[in-house]
Amino acid sequence: MARRRRGPVARWATSTACSPRPREPRDMTGTPPAPPRRAVLLGALAALTLPSSAGASPASAHPTLNALAARAATQPLTRIAFGSCADQTQPQPIWESVLADPPELFLFGGDNVYGDSPGPDLTELRAAYAQANAVEGLARLRAAVPVMAVWDDHDMGRNDGGASYPHRRAAQRLFAEHWALPPDDPRWAREGVYTARVFGPPGRRVQVVMLDTRSFRSPLRKTDSRGAPGRERYLPDDDPAKTMLGPAQWAWLEEQFRQPAELRLLLSSIQILAEGHGWERWGNLPRERQRLLDLIGRTNGVVLLSGDRHFGALYRETDGHPYPLTELTSSGINRVTSAKRGEAGPNRLGDRWIGANVGRITIDWAAESVALAVADVQGVERRTTRLSLSDLRAG
Repeated sequence: MARRRRGPVARWATSTACSPRPREPRDMTGTPPAPPRRAVLLGALAALTLPSSAGASPASAHPTLNALAARAATQPLTRIAFGSCADQTQPQPIWESVLADPPELFLFGGDNVYGDSPGPDLTELRAAYAQANAVEGLARLRAAVPVMAVWDDHDMGRNDGGASYPHRRAAQRLFAEHWALPPDDPRWAREGVYTARVFGPPGRRVQVVMLDTRSFRSPLRKTDSRGAPGRERYLPDDDPAKTMLGPAQWAWLEEQFRQPAELRLLLSSIQILAEGHGWERWGNLPRERQRLLDLIGRTNGVVLLSGDRHFGALYRETDGHPYPLTELTSSGINRVTSAKRGEAGPNRLGDRWIGANVGRITIDWAAESVALAVADVQGVERRTTRLSLSDLRAG
């Protein structure tokens, strides 16, 4: 039986009941564009342009990850949530249900604002962060729940952008300011917003690894049949010279996976396992995807998280891997794709959830299991699966 909201508290629940039809996006692409930049809109947003600190609250105003780590040393993490694709110009009602029964940690998986910026002054991105700071529910979340964040294309500054985007280093500074990174965080100085952290005591450790799939990514091979199912925008490119993460991030990731942990949440802003579509995904650079899967196969306890696609879904692959690989895609804090657009999903578990959503990871250490879920705007879990930690081992 599904558990639903009781009074003011939204339970971490499961249900297959229907909810109101989500608002459709303004266009019919798989990845909706950034908000329009007509003069009226830009004028309104420019009035919110950030000072040099990007308007971010000081780190001391938010629960710190150090404090969370200290608590987790005796009270290991059991509930983590994540989401992506939050349009700062539109309402974000989902924070009400998230805060009604808050997680211990929230992960922002990219497109945390929409601020595509063609010019070096990053006017649109600065305005986007300023407007995001005015979202009441988001401010309450950041005041109550420790967060970790990585970016995707729209908060780096260019739709489907990669290493060729010339303003990414300036955008990275705005990212660091907005998320109030402490002065010793390496993302102030080095290139790339990738980050990792381990929480919990031996035997109950959770490692969170967040990848930067933008700062170093090589150009993608454009489709020869734009819009065709499975070939919508990009085609796989087997060029061995192309990279998704770049040499430094690859070396860093291998080092992170050598750290001891019982459960590892690997968050990529774009999908890793998903097949059947021609939008952005790791499959566009198949050599890089295989390199990642090989590394995961040598590392116990990995569960995959992703965003970008404007829907929620679960994916699983078993063939050719030392242990079953499962991916939870949560995308659309308030931007969702059209329910009319179908998509093949040869390794997807059931249908997509088309509606605003966040992802949930619930860990039962006594039972040695982890539950993955897509939760809707009311806090009802629409897609779920459960994994045994003992099954996430290579041998």
